[in-house]
Amino acid sequence: MKKRLILLFAIAMTALVACGSDDASGDGDSDAKELKVVTDAAFAPFEYLEGEEVVGFDADLGKAVLEEAGYTMNFEHVGWENMLLQTEQGEADLAIAGISITDDRKKTYDFSNPYFVSTQMILVPEDSEVTSVEDLKDKTVGVQISTTGDNEASRIFGENSSQIKKYEQVPLAIMAMQSGDVDAVIVDNVVAQEYMKTNPDAGVKGVYDEDSFEVEYYGFMFPKDSKLAGELNEALQEVMDNGTYSEIYKEWFGQEPDLAQLQ
Repeated sequence: MKKRLILLFAIAMTALVACGSDDASGDGDSDAKELKVVTDAAFAPFEYLEGEEVVGFDADLGKAVLEEAGYTMNFEHVGWENMLLQTEQGEADLAIAGISITDDRKKTYDFSNPYFVSTQMILVPEDSEVTSVEDLKDKTVGVQISTTGDNEASRIFGENSSQIKKYEQVPLAIMAMQSGDVDAVIVDNVVAQEYMKTNPDAGVKGVYDEDSFEVEYYGFMFPKDSKLAGELNEALQEVMDNGTYSEIYKEWFGQEPDLAQLQ
C-alpha cells in the first residue's frame, strides 16, 4: 500500500511540473517576440563582426528600437545580396544595414523614417590626383554591388560600363584599389572615414564632391506591406524623442546628432 501511495504521489508531481513548464512557456512568449533582423556585417561602424557577434551603431540602435516595441532581436549576418533577397521574400522580418532609402527600393520594400544622414565619398590612393567626380572619367572604380555607390557609378559611367568593378563587400573593393585593380572606390562617407581612422597606414585618402553626390537617408527596411513597419517606426521615433538615439549616436560618432535634419 505504501509503495502504491508513493507511486501515485510521484505521478502527480510529474504532472504538476509538466503543467508548470507549459504555463511558464506561455507566459514568457519569448520565441513569438523575437524578430529575425538580417544585415551585411562588413560596414563598420554600422555593423561588423566581433567574433561571431554583430556589433555597431545599427546593432545598438536596432536593439533599442525593438525593445521599445516589445521585441527581441536575432541579428544575423547573411551578406548584402542575401539580405535583400530574404527581406523581399519575407524570410526576414526586417533588414538593418546602413540601407539608403531610394525611390527604386521603395518599389520592392517598405522603409521606416530616416535614422541617419549620409552621402557618397571617393576613396583613392594617397598619391592620387583625383579631386572630384570629373577626375574619374578615365578611371576604373570599385563599388559594392546593389548599393547607392553602385548606382552613382552607373550614373557617372553608364549602365554596365567596363569602368565599374563590383564587389560583394566594401572591404573587398578597397583591397582591389590597394592592389591596383581599380583606381578609386565610391562608398558612403561615414564608412570611408571609419576605414581611414582605423587603418591610418593603409595609404588611402577621401575625396568629397558635394556638387556631385546627393544627401542620402538610411532607414530600416521591411518586406512590402509589412505590418511591423508602422509599429517599429513609432518605436524609432520614441527612441529619438527620449534621448536613447542621441546616446547611441554619441557613443559611436563622438558628437551630437542633427535630429532636425532627420525630420
